[in-house]
Amino acid sequence: MLTELGLYKLFGEDPERAQRFARSFMAPLAVALAPSAAYGIDRVPDSGGHVVASNHLNAIDPLLLPIFCPRTVYLMAKIELLEVPIAGEVLRWLGSFAVRRGESDRDAIRVARWVVREGHVVGFFSEGTRQQFGYPGPSHAGAAMIAIQEGVQLVPFGLDTFQWSLKNRRKCAMVWGEPIDLSGLPRNAKGYKEGAAVADEAILALWRQAAEAVAAGLPETLPDGSRRTGPLSGDDVFYIDATPWPDDEWARGPLGPVFPGAG
Repeated sequence: MLTELGLYKLFGEDPERAQRFARSFMAPLAVALAPSAAYGIDRVPDSGGHVVASNHLNAIDPLLLPIFCPRTVYLMAKIELLEVPIAGEVLRWLGSFAVRRGESDRDAIRVARWVVREGHVVGFFSEGTRQQFGYPGPSHAGAAMIAIQEGVQLVPFGLDTFQWSLKNRRKCAMVWGEPIDLSGLPRNAKGYKEGAAVADEAILALWRQAAEAVAAGLPETLPDGSRRTGPLSGDDVFYIDATPWPDDEWARGPLGPVFPGAG
């Protein structure tokens, strides 16, 4: 509806510009809803395409991950979310794209590969769904597969948001890990599985650090020296210009990110 009215053109059909604007109100909203902090933000590369692989514990995670990242994040989201009127359209303006959970969604993979290839950052909640027991579960191979296929680094992200709710506005913490080079792994199912296992190990360690930070009341620094950072405003983020959307068959679906020519 909003897209048909052309409102996305206010941002030049550019998710980078849309996210920059959105941060002006998303950051204070996030702090109001969930007292939060991130650690290790300086580990995130400030240029080039890469893949972010995160655990997923709470419905607030898709709000927190992008505003604690110094790059615009193009999140892979379940198709049901992007089909919600208005909210789904706005998420697409911000760069989210749909995946059909429980099946092999080749179009979603093509979108993710194209976004990374163009120098952007793709974000995955790599378990595929929220975890119900408060700790990270096993990852699907998607994040590792994209990193291996496109020859980019995978950046692990661990968060502790379990049992946060509007009635329980507990502190939340996130920790960025060092980028992981998976280029030595084979470009096949075995390599993707091994890559997912490497990511799982890193995410588990980061989640533990995040949980310890929450227990300690969000200290200024973690034992490894990582410094605390609040939500990032638009001026704190590295941006690149959007590229025209490809005119390929797979790119003609209605639930990709809104780039020039894709609306």
